[in-house]
Amino acid sequence: MNTPTTRTPRFDRGRWAQAGPETVRPGVHRIPLPLPDDGLRAVNVYALEGLTEGLVLIDGGWSIPASRTALEDALAELGHDLGEIDHILVTHIHRDHYTQAVELRRLLGSRVHLGAGERRGLELLGELRTDEPVGSLETLRRAGAHELAERVAAMYGGDFDPAVWEAPDRWLHAEELRFGDVRLAVIPTPGHTQGHVVYLDRARGLMFSGDHVLPHITPSIGFELGGPALPLGDYLDSLHLMTTLGDARLLPAHGPVGDSVHARVGELLAHHDDRLAEALTALGDRTRTAHEVAGGLGWTRRKVPFAGLGPFDQMLAVNETAAHLDVLADRGRARRTQSDGVDRYTATPG
Repeated sequence: MNTPTTRTPRFDRGRWAQAGPETVRPGVHRIPLPLPDDGLRAVNVYALEGLTEGLVLIDGGWSIPASRTALEDALAELGHDLGEIDHILVTHIHRDHYTQAVELRRLLGSRVHLGAGERRGLELLGELRTDEPVGSLETLRRAGAHELAERVAAMYGGDFDPAVWEAPDRWLHAEELRFGDVRLAVIPTPGHTQGHVVYLDRARGLMFSGDHVLPHITPSIGFELGGPALPLGDYLDSLHLMTTLGDARLLPAHGPVGDSVHARVGELLAHHDDRLAEALTALGDRTRTAHEVAGGLGWTRRKVPFAGLGPFDQMLAVNETAAHLDVLADRGRARRTQSDGVDRYTATPG
Protein backbone atom coordinates (compact mmCIF):
# COMPACT_ATOMS: atom_id res chain seq x y z
CA MET A 1 0.00 0.00 0.00
CA ASN A 2 1.04 3.62 -0.02
CA THR A 3 2.87 3.12 3.26
CA PRO A 4 4.37 6.04 5.19
CA THR A 5 8.05 5.57 5.89
CA THR A 6 9.90 6.72 8.96
CA ARG A 7 11.24 10.02 7.69
CA THR A 8 10.36 12.98 9.93
CA PRO A 9 9.05 15.93 7.86
CA ARG A 10 10.33 19.44 8.44
CA PHE A 11 7.28 21.20 7.06
CA ASP A 12 3.50 21.32 7.16
CA ARG A 13 2.62 17.97 5.63
CA GLY A 14 -0.54 19.29 3.96
CA ARG A 15 0.76 22.56 2.57
CA TRP A 16 2.02 21.06 -0.68
CA ALA A 17 -1.56 20.14 -1.72
CA GLN A 18 -2.92 23.70 -1.54
CA ALA A 19 -4.14 25.06 -4.87
CA GLY A 20 -1.96 27.31 -6.99
CA PRO A 21 1.38 27.06 -8.80
CA GLU A 22 4.77 26.85 -7.11
CA THR A 23 7.79 27.87 -9.16
CA VAL A 24 10.47 25.22 -8.67
CA ARG A 25 12.93 27.14 -10.81
CA PRO A 26 12.43 29.60 -13.68
CA GLY A 27 10.27 27.93 -16.31
CA VAL A 28 9.32 24.92 -14.13
CA HIS A 29 6.15 25.09 -12.04
CA ARG A 30 4.51 22.54 -9.73
CA ILE A 31 0.69 22.57 -9.91
CA PRO A 32 -1.20 20.40 -7.39
CA LEU A 33 -4.54 19.15 -8.69
CA PRO A 34 -7.24 17.84 -6.33
CA LEU A 35 -8.06 14.18 -5.72
CA PRO A 36 -11.43 14.25 -3.91
CA ASP A 37 -12.07 11.39 -1.48
CA ASP A 38 -8.49 10.19 -1.88
CA GLY A 39 -6.00 9.99 0.96
CA LEU A 40 -3.25 11.31 -1.30
CA ARG A 41 -5.11 14.66 -1.42
CA ALA A 42 -3.59 15.92 -4.68
CA VAL A 43 -1.44 14.98 -7.64
CA ASN A 44 1.32 17.26 -8.87
CA VAL A 45 1.56 18.12 -12.53
CA TYR A 46 4.53 20.14 -13.68
CA ALA A 47 4.30 22.86 -16.32
CA LEU A 48 7.42 23.56 -18.34
CA GLU A 49 7.43 26.89 -20.16
CA GLY A 50 9.84 28.87 -22.31
CA LEU A 51 9.99 26.10 -24.91
CA THR A 52 9.62 26.45 -28.66
CA GLU A 53 6.54 24.21 -28.73
CA GLY A 54 4.29 25.82 -26.13
CA LEU A 55 3.78 24.29 -22.69
CA VAL A 56 4.82 20.77 -21.74
CA LEU A 57 3.09 19.08 -18.80
CA ILE A 58 4.54 16.23 -16.79
CA ASP A 59 1.45 14.12 -15.91
CA GLY A 60 -2.12 15.18 -16.60
CA GLY A 61 -4.21 14.70 -13.46
CA TRP A 62 -7.55 12.96 -12.96
CA SER A 63 -10.34 13.69 -15.43
CA ILE A 64 -12.75 15.41 -13.05
CA PRO A 65 -14.14 18.96 -13.29
CA ALA A 66 -12.37 20.19 -10.15
CA SER A 67 -9.01 19.11 -11.54
CA ARG A 68 -9.47 20.83 -14.87
CA THR A 69 -10.59 24.04 -13.13
CA ALA A 70 -7.57 23.98 -10.81
CA LEU A 71 -5.22 23.49 -13.76
CA GLU A 72 -6.83 26.29 -15.73
CA ASP A 73 -6.66 28.67 -12.76
CA ALA A 74 -3.01 27.86 -12.04
CA LEU A 75 -1.97 28.37 -15.65
CA ALA A 76 -3.84 31.69 -15.73
CA GLU A 77 -1.88 32.78 -12.65
CA LEU A 78 1.29 32.01 -14.62
CA GLY A 79 0.02 33.97 -17.63
CA HIS A 80 -0.96 30.98 -19.75
CA ASP A 81 -4.09 29.10 -20.80
CA LEU A 82 -4.99 25.51 -21.52
CA GLY A 83 -4.68 26.04 -25.27
CA GLU A 84 -0.90 26.43 -24.94
CA ILE A 85 -0.43 22.83 -23.74
CA ASP A 86 1.26 21.01 -26.64
CA HIS A 87 2.65 17.88 -24.98
CA ILE A 88 1.72 15.86 -21.89
CA LEU A 89 4.35 13.41 -20.69
CA VAL A 90 2.64 10.87 -18.42
CA THR A 91 4.63 8.86 -15.89
CA HIS A 92 2.18 5.93 -15.69
CA ILE A 93 -1.28 4.70 -16.47
CA HIS A 94 -3.14 5.30 -13.20
CA ARG A 95 -6.21 7.48 -13.53
CA ASP A 96 -4.90 10.39 -11.43
CA HIS A 97 -2.02 10.74 -13.93
CA TYR A 98 -3.42 9.66 -17.29
CA THR A 99 -7.12 10.33 -17.73
CA GLN A 100 -7.07 14.14 -17.81
CA ALA A 101 -4.21 14.00 -20.30
CA VAL A 102 -6.53 12.16 -22.70
CA GLU A 103 -9.35 14.62 -22.00
CA LEU A 104 -7.08 17.58 -22.75
CA ARG A 105 -6.04 15.94 -26.01
CA ARG A 106 -9.68 15.72 -27.08
CA LEU A 107 -10.27 19.35 -26.14
CA LEU A 108 -7.02 20.93 -27.31
CA GLY A 109 -5.19 18.55 -29.60
CA SER A 110 -2.31 18.10 -27.13
CA ARG A 111 -0.04 15.12 -27.75
CA VAL A 112 0.03 12.45 -25.03
CA HIS A 113 3.15 10.37 -24.33
CA LEU A 114 3.24 7.20 -22.18
CA GLY A 115 5.80 4.50 -21.37
CA ALA A 116 5.67 1.53 -23.75
CA GLY A 117 5.49 -0.87 -20.81
CA GLU A 118 1.93 0.33 -20.14
CA ARG A 119 0.61 -0.96 -23.47
CA ARG A 120 -0.67 -4.29 -22.15
CA GLY A 121 -2.27 -2.67 -19.11
CA LEU A 122 -4.12 -0.24 -21.36
CA GLU A 123 -5.23 -3.06 -23.64
CA LEU A 124 -6.60 -5.00 -20.65
CA LEU A 125 -8.58 -1.96 -19.52
CA GLY A 126 -10.17 -1.85 -22.95
CA GLU A 127 -10.94 -5.56 -22.92
CA LEU A 128 -12.34 -5.67 -19.39
CA ARG A 129 -14.02 -2.26 -19.56
CA THR A 130 -13.90 -1.74 -15.81
CA ASP A 131 -11.99 0.47 -13.36
CA GLU A 132 -12.31 -2.30 -10.76
CA PRO A 133 -8.84 -3.28 -9.44
CA VAL A 134 -9.03 -6.69 -11.08
CA GLY A 135 -5.36 -7.52 -10.57
CA SER A 136 -5.56 -6.71 -6.88
CA LEU A 137 -8.68 -8.83 -6.49
CA GLU A 138 -6.82 -11.77 -8.01
CA THR A 139 -3.97 -11.19 -5.57
CA LEU A 140 -6.43 -11.13 -2.67
CA ARG A 141 -7.90 -14.45 -3.72
CA ARG A 142 -4.44 -16.01 -4.08
CA ALA A 143 -3.70 -14.63 -0.61
CA GLY A 144 -6.73 -16.44 0.86
CA ALA A 145 -8.68 -13.19 1.39
CA HIS A 146 -11.78 -14.18 -0.57
CA GLU A 147 -14.29 -12.35 1.64
CA LEU A 148 -12.23 -9.15 1.46
CA ALA A 149 -12.08 -9.47 -2.33
CA GLU A 150 -15.87 -9.57 -2.49
CA ARG A 151 -16.19 -6.52 -0.23
CA VAL A 152 -13.74 -4.53 -2.36
CA ALA A 153 -15.42 -5.57 -5.63
CA ALA A 154 -18.77 -4.36 -4.26
CA MET A 155 -17.30 -0.87 -3.78
CA TYR A 156 -17.02 -0.26 -7.53
CA GLY A 157 -20.02 1.02 -9.41
CA GLY A 158 -19.18 0.17 -12.99
CA ASP A 159 -18.73 3.79 -14.18
CA PHE A 160 -16.03 2.88 -16.70
CA ASP A 161 -15.48 5.57 -19.35
CA PRO A 162 -13.56 4.10 -22.31
CA ALA A 163 -12.88 7.56 -23.74
CA VAL A 164 -10.36 8.44 -21.01
CA TRP A 165 -8.41 5.22 -21.57
CA GLU A 166 -7.54 5.78 -25.21
CA ALA A 167 -4.02 4.99 -26.40
CA PRO A 168 -1.37 7.72 -26.29
CA ASP A 169 -0.03 9.46 -29.36
CA ARG A 170 3.40 8.06 -28.71
CA TRP A 171 4.78 5.13 -26.77
CA LEU A 172 8.03 6.01 -25.03
CA HIS A 173 11.12 3.85 -24.55
CA ALA A 174 14.47 4.61 -22.93
CA GLU A 175 15.23 7.67 -25.02
CA GLU A 176 15.77 11.42 -24.93
CA LEU A 177 13.03 13.92 -25.69
CA ARG A 178 13.91 17.42 -26.84
CA PHE A 179 11.70 20.49 -26.56
CA GLY A 180 13.64 23.53 -27.72
CA ASP A 181 16.76 23.63 -25.53
CA VAL A 182 15.24 21.34 -22.88
CA ARG A 183 16.22 17.69 -22.99
CA LEU A 184 14.42 15.08 -20.92
CA ALA A 185 15.75 11.55 -20.54
CA VAL A 186 12.97 8.94 -20.41
CA ILE A 187 13.98 6.28 -17.87
CA PRO A 188 11.80 3.16 -17.49
CA THR A 189 11.23 2.36 -13.80
CA PRO A 190 8.93 -0.68 -13.59
CA GLY A 191 7.50 -1.57 -10.21
CA HIS A 192 4.56 0.65 -9.28
CA THR A 193 3.30 -0.20 -12.76
CA GLN A 194 4.99 -2.19 -15.52
CA GLY A 195 5.46 0.85 -17.74
CA HIS A 196 6.21 3.57 -15.20
CA VAL A 197 8.81 6.07 -16.42
CA VAL A 198 10.56 9.03 -14.85
CA TYR A 199 11.82 12.09 -16.71
CA LEU A 200 15.30 13.40 -15.92
CA ASP A 201 16.42 16.91 -16.86
CA ARG A 202 20.14 16.41 -16.44
CA ALA A 203 21.11 19.95 -17.36
CA ARG A 204 18.94 21.49 -14.64
CA GLY A 205 19.30 18.67 -12.14
CA LEU A 206 15.57 17.85 -11.93
CA MET A 207 13.93 14.43 -11.65
CA PHE A 208 10.19 14.25 -12.40
CA SER A 209 9.69 11.03 -10.49
CA GLY A 210 5.96 10.31 -10.77
CA ASP A 211 5.03 7.72 -8.14
CA HIS A 212 8.37 5.92 -8.32
CA VAL A 213 10.10 8.04 -5.67
CA LEU A 214 7.77 9.85 -3.25
CA PRO A 215 8.80 11.95 -0.24
CA HIS A 216 6.41 10.55 2.40
CA ILE A 217 5.25 7.12 1.25
CA THR A 218 6.28 4.11 -0.77
CA PRO A 219 3.95 3.39 -3.70
CA SER A 220 1.60 0.45 -3.99
CA ILE A 221 3.06 -2.60 -5.72
CA GLY A 222 1.39 -5.47 -7.57
CA PHE A 223 -1.80 -3.65 -8.46
CA GLU A 224 -2.06 -4.80 -12.08
CA LEU A 225 -3.78 -7.63 -13.87
CA GLY A 226 -1.25 -9.59 -15.89
CA GLY A 227 1.59 -7.95 -14.02
CA PRO A 228 5.12 -9.32 -13.62
CA ALA A 229 5.86 -12.27 -11.38
CA LEU A 230 7.95 -10.19 -8.98
CA PRO A 231 6.72 -6.56 -9.01
CA LEU A 232 8.50 -5.60 -5.78
CA GLY A 233 11.72 -7.06 -7.14
CA ASP A 234 11.30 -4.86 -10.22
CA TYR A 235 10.60 -1.85 -8.01
CA LEU A 236 13.71 -2.41 -5.88
CA ASP A 237 15.82 -2.81 -9.04
CA SER A 238 14.37 0.46 -10.34
CA LEU A 239 15.24 2.19 -7.07
CA HIS A 240 18.82 0.94 -7.31
CA LEU A 241 18.91 2.28 -10.88
CA MET A 242 18.32 5.78 -9.50
CA THR A 243 21.58 5.56 -7.53
CA THR A 244 23.55 5.03 -10.76
CA LEU A 245 22.35 8.37 -12.13
CA GLY A 246 23.57 11.77 -11.06
CA ASP A 247 21.67 13.10 -8.07
CA ALA A 248 18.88 15.59 -8.75
CA ARG A 249 16.12 17.50 -7.03
CA LEU A 250 13.07 15.32 -6.43
CA LEU A 251 9.89 16.52 -8.19
CA PRO A 252 7.34 13.88 -7.12
CA ALA A 253 3.73 13.30 -8.13
CA HIS A 254 2.51 13.47 -4.51
CA GLY A 255 4.12 15.63 -1.85
CA PRO A 256 6.53 18.56 -1.83
CA VAL A 257 9.67 18.99 -3.91
CA GLY A 258 12.74 17.42 -2.28
CA ASP A 259 16.43 18.25 -2.36
CA SER A 260 17.88 14.85 -3.26
CA VAL A 261 16.59 11.82 -5.16
CA HIS A 262 19.49 9.74 -3.83
CA ALA A 263 18.73 10.55 -0.19
CA ARG A 264 15.09 9.56 -0.56
CA VAL A 265 15.93 6.40 -2.49
CA GLY A 266 18.21 5.38 0.38
CA GLU A 267 15.31 5.78 2.80
CA LEU A 268 12.97 3.76 0.60
CA LEU A 269 15.45 0.90 0.22
CA ALA A 270 15.98 0.84 4.00
CA HIS A 271 12.21 0.84 4.53
CA HIS A 272 11.74 -2.21 2.31
CA ASP A 273 14.62 -4.02 3.99
CA ASP A 274 12.85 -3.41 7.31
CA ARG A 275 9.52 -4.53 5.89
CA LEU A 276 11.00 -7.74 4.51
CA ALA A 277 12.41 -8.52 7.96
CA GLU A 278 9.04 -7.75 9.60
CA ALA A 279 7.21 -10.00 7.15
CA LEU A 280 9.64 -12.83 7.82
CA THR A 281 9.16 -12.40 11.58
CA ALA A 282 5.36 -12.36 11.19
CA LEU A 283 5.59 -15.53 9.11
CA GLY A 284 7.21 -17.25 12.07
CA ASP A 285 7.52 -21.03 12.08
CA ARG A 286 4.12 -21.75 10.54
CA THR A 287 2.85 -21.94 6.97
CA ARG A 288 0.73 -18.85 6.35
CA THR A 289 -1.04 -16.96 3.60
CA ALA A 290 -0.25 -13.33 2.77
CA HIS A 291 -3.61 -12.40 4.31
CA GLU A 292 -2.61 -14.04 7.58
CA VAL A 293 0.82 -12.40 7.59
CA ALA A 294 -0.69 -8.98 6.83
CA GLY A 295 -2.92 -9.45 9.86
CA GLY A 296 0.17 -9.70 12.05
CA LEU A 297 1.77 -6.47 10.84
CA GLY A 298 1.20 -2.84 11.80
CA TRP A 299 0.16 -0.38 9.11
CA THR A 300 0.78 3.31 8.51
CA ARG A 301 3.19 5.33 10.61
CA ARG A 302 1.02 4.74 13.65
CA LYS A 303 1.24 0.94 13.25
CA VAL A 304 -2.53 0.57 12.98
CA PRO A 305 -3.65 -3.09 13.28
CA PHE A 306 -4.84 -4.67 10.06
CA ALA A 307 -8.39 -4.93 11.45
CA GLY A 308 -8.42 -1.15 11.94
CA LEU A 309 -8.00 -0.46 8.22
CA GLY A 310 -10.87 0.04 5.78
CA PRO A 311 -11.46 -2.53 3.02
CA PHE A 312 -9.50 -0.65 0.34
CA ASP A 313 -6.48 -0.17 2.60
CA GLN A 314 -6.71 -3.79 3.69
CA MET A 315 -6.51 -4.75 0.01
CA LEU A 316 -3.37 -2.64 -0.40
CA ALA A 317 -1.90 -4.16 2.76
CA VAL A 318 -2.46 -7.73 1.58
CA ASN A 319 -1.04 -6.92 -1.87
CA GLU A 320 2.06 -5.36 -0.32
CA THR A 321 2.54 -8.31 2.02
CA ALA A 322 2.24 -10.78 -0.86
CA ALA A 323 4.84 -8.77 -2.79
CA HIS A 324 7.28 -8.89 0.13
CA LEU A 325 6.71 -12.60 0.72
CA ASP A 326 7.36 -13.28 -2.98
CA VAL A 327 10.69 -11.43 -2.74
CA LEU A 328 11.57 -13.48 0.35
CA ALA A 329 10.77 -16.64 -1.63
CA ASP A 330 12.86 -15.40 -4.56
CA ARG A 331 15.79 -14.80 -2.18
CA GLY A 332 15.47 -18.25 -0.64
CA ARG A 333 14.27 -16.96 2.74
CA ALA A 334 10.82 -18.54 2.33
CA ARG A 335 9.16 -21.29 0.32
CA ARG A 336 5.90 -20.76 -1.57
CA THR A 337 3.41 -23.53 -2.31
CA GLN A 338 -0.07 -23.37 -3.80
CA SER A 339 -3.22 -25.39 -3.25
CA ASP A 340 -6.82 -24.59 -4.17
CA GLY A 341 -5.58 -21.43 -5.87
CA VAL A 342 -4.12 -20.01 -2.64
CA ASP A 343 -0.41 -19.26 -2.11
CA ARG A 344 1.09 -20.27 1.21
CA TYR A 345 4.52 -19.40 2.56
CA THR A 346 6.89 -21.14 4.96
CA ALA A 347 10.13 -19.65 6.28
CA THR A 348 13.24 -21.59 5.30
CA PRO A 349 15.93 -22.43 7.89
CA GLY A 350 18.98 -20.20 8.14
